[in-house]
Order: sequence, then structure tokens, then C-alpha cells
Amino acid sequence: MKRIFFALLAMLAVSSVQAQSVLDQVNDPFFGESCTSIMVGKKATTDGSVITSHTCDGRYRTWLTFEKAQKFDKKATHKVYKGTLKTETAWDQRKMKLAGEIDQVESTFAYLNTAYPCLNEKQLAIGETTFVGPEELVNENGMFLIEELERIALQRCTTARDAIKLIGKLIKKHGYGDWGECITIADKKEVWQLEILGEGPDNIGGVWAAQRIPDGHVGVSANISRIGIIEKKNKDYFMYSDNVFSVAKELERWDGKEEFKFWKVYGGVDKPFKIREFFILNHFAPSLNLDFEADELPFSVKPDNKISVKDVMAMYRETYEGTKYDMTQNLKVIKKKKNDKKEVIGVDTITALNAHPWPNGNNRKLYNYLKDGSVEYQRTVAVSWCSYSFVTQLRDWLPDEVGGVAWFSFDNPGQSPRIPIYAGTTELPESFNYCGQKRYRADATIWAYRKANKLATLAWQNTREEMMADVAHFENKGFEDAEALEVKIKKLLKEGKKDEAKILLNKFTRDFTGATMLRWKELENKYWGKFGLGF
Repeated sequence: MKRIFFALLAMLAVSSVQAQSVLDQVNDPFFGESCTSIMVGKKATTDGSVITSHTCDGRYRTWLTFEKAQKFDKKATHKVYKGTLKTETAWDQRKMKLAGEIDQVESTFAYLNTAYPCLNEKQLAIGETTFVGPEELVNENGMFLIEELERIALQRCTTARDAIKLIGKLIKKHGYGDWGECITIADKKEVWQLEILGEGPDNIGGVWAAQRIPDGHVGVSANISRIGIIEKKNKDYFMYSDNVFSVAKELERWDGKEEFKFWKVYGGVDKPFKIREFFILNHFAPSLNLDFEADELPFSVKPDNKISVKDVMAMYRETYEGTKYDMTQNLKVIKKKKNDKKEVIGVDTITALNAHPWPNGNNRKLYNYLKDGSVEYQRTVAVSWCSYSFVTQLRDWLPDEVGGVAWFSFDNPGQSPRIPIYAGTTELPESFNYCGQKRYRADATIWAYRKANKLATLAWQNTREEMMADVAHFENKGFEDAEALEVKIKKLLKEGKKDEAKILLNKFTRDFTGATMLRWKELENKYWGKFGLGF
């Protein structure tokens, strides 16, 4: 019976994965807290690179392509669509709606086309988090949703400042039709945080403000408006729409006398941070002794130590283990200690085998029914309902083709390996063409990782060490191999062999993807075998 029970448990777990995919927590009141973006200025990083990043948390499409640079005639237009976030392939037109057309430019840049487009060939990169904002500011008749603004910026711009200016012009002329959004825009020199909202159903434009992360600082956006006082005269660090103050007065969100803080006027929140912002900033700058009970945290902080790309990757695996916010801290069991004669000589209290930091709502209710207060929900940085995530590194001392690299992962960033995708890439693996969010499909890359990840949580205290060792292996291998690759690409480019360089970049991503998929398949098979035998 014991073996049958565990086999059924494993089957139920994975059948649930196949039926609901990332919807384990869709009924949780916290499910809307989606996406985290960490930004690091060039003087705060260990190597002088600029970093932006993004977790696409939710049931968003996981197919991605690298779109080619194009040239157009003077009469061409760019079609603006709504509904692109939930498509199953690049050619899936279901529920997509043409919102309008704008003038096209003569030429566009190649870019990495993710659900929220994220990197172009000129080392311009964008992260994203939704902060929602007040419903009264939404105007669904505005042409642009945030993902299309990101797309156009990547197609047309090479710097963060130019991208912000272009987005501002497009919003003013054609209207913003989305909820409150933050996009973290980085180039080879600097990184900015841009927050955008509509200006109500009777106005077609929008309101926005952008603040630059100081070169020596780290910042974070995690679904809450963070920009505070706008320093009008400090144009090197602030940009904003020309109506940002007048709209606040017209909509009676600001009386014109009280100190104007963007997050307070437009954010629709009591204070501009919760657990993720606090944890991340406090982690990188513990000497500041930040207070979680404070009314406000600094917009950005100077880290106590320089931050590497690996440090940011580690933060995206964070579940607050070992802190008072750890959701597994009360999930204990008694384990008997026996001698060689199998006699009980004592007991130990250990963490339950199946305790993991991503319990869904039903599990939390069960634990708390058995003992009230067993699990207090915390919104961890790594979540099981993540579609994909990336940490993008931008380096001005390298050719653009290899200067920009997105370290990309599918599914839970707390469990999955990261795949390097360079700005000079022109072709991605075939399985990247398919989204795995609408149903289980073996040809979609995400399922190569999701099955092993979900199975691992059935006995996380036993599987974690092995899985994390594999994550670390591929992380180290990725950086070691990338260093050698970049030397080769620089040499090829110097010799004028651009085509050879592109082929090498494409093969690098393809081969690295294949190696990680193979290993996660081995883990999947191993865990199925163990659970089927009553592990």
C-alpha cells in the first residue's frame, strides 16, 4: 500500500502539472504580484557591466524568436496589436486585435522577441513589472500596451534615454491603454526605471516618470510604483511627461500643495515597497539597516560589495530560506534515531521531506488547518508560476554581438538552469518556437524543465541538493564557455567574418540548451523512478 500511495501521489502531482501547468497559485490572492526586475549600474558591478532583468511571472507565452533587422519604404506603417502575450506560437493569431498603425521608420534593429521584448542587437535591454495602479486611470482605448512599446523601442533605439523619449512621444500621440507598468531600460552606459499609467478614460494620452539608477547603485521594481520626488532640474536623472503634475490635479489625486511623490499620487499603494523590494535592497546593502516597517525605502542603494551577474542570478533563486520569512520553517517531522541493532535511541526534529518554498494555496490551507500559523504566505523572488526569466548583461568594451547577453531560463528560476542568448544571435533552437502554457506539449522548451522541477518538489529536501548542483554546474560552465566564445567572436568580427560569428553564436545557444534539456530529462526520469517505487 505504501508503494501504491507514493506512486499515486507522484502521478497526481504531474497530472496536475500537465492539466494546470503554472496555475498552481492562480486562485491565490497573491497571484497578481507578478514579475521582479533588478537593475545594477556599471559602477556597482564587479566588471563594469550594466544589468537589467525580469521574471515573467504568470501564464504568459513562453515561445521566443530573434526577429531580424529590416528596411522599409517611406510609405510603410507599423501595425500595433493587442493580445500578443497569450499566443501559442509566433503564427498564432487567436484573440489578437489590431489596435492601429503608426508610421514606420526606414530601418529597424534585430531584437529578442519574448512576451515582453527584451534585448536588441545594439545592447539595449528592457525588463518589466506591472504595478497596476488605480483603475480610474485606465483608458482601454489607448493604442499601446506596454509590450508593444517595448517592441518599438527595441526596433528603433540604441540608448535608454532615446527609448524613454520615444515611448513618451508615442503615448502622447496615440494613447496608453494598459494598467500601471514599469519597464527597466538599460544600455551600455546606464539603466533607468520608467513608470507609466493612463490618464483616465476621457483622455487618450498617459502619464509617466523615469528615474535613473545611479551608476554605483542597485535598484528593484517588484509590482509597486517606486519613483518618489521628481527633481525637475536634475535632467540627468529624471524625465517625465509634461502633464504629470496637471493630470494629478485634474483627477484630484494631488492638491498642488503637498509634496509630490509619483508613487503616492499615482501608485495606488500605502507605501512603495513590500517584501521583495525590502529583501533585495537589504541583502545588497545590509549596512544601511533598512527597516521593513518604514514608510519608505530608498529608491536605490549603494551595495556594500560589488555585484556580479551571478549574484543577481542567485537573488532570482531566493526563497528567504533561513530567515523569519521562510515558509518551510514550521514544517517539521520527528525522525527516530536508531543504533546498529535497529533500536530507537533518540529522536531528531527535521524539516519534512516534502516541505518546499512554493506551496500552493490548498497546501497552505491544509497546513494551517492542522496547526494555525504553520505557513504564513510570503511572496518569494523565485516562484513556481514563472513563465520565463532573464538576467541581461550589457558591456561597452565588447562588440555589440557579444557585449549584450541575456541569461535566460524557463519555468521556476529557483530550479531551472540559465541559457546564454547573445545580442548577435540570429536563430534560436526549434523548440523555442512553441509555448507550453495553454497545454502540455513535448515540443515546447519549458516542459523540458517543468516536469523535473515539479517532481522535485514532492521530496524537495532530498532532491534539492542534486538539482541545485546541476544549476550551479551549468551556471559555471556557461560563464567559462562564454569567455572562450567571446574571444573567438571578437577575432572573427575583427577579420570581417560576421556570418561565421553569427553561426557560432547560434550554435552556442543551441548546444547549451540541448545539454541542459538532456540533464533535466535525466532528472525527470530519475525522480519518476524513485516516486514510482515509493521514494
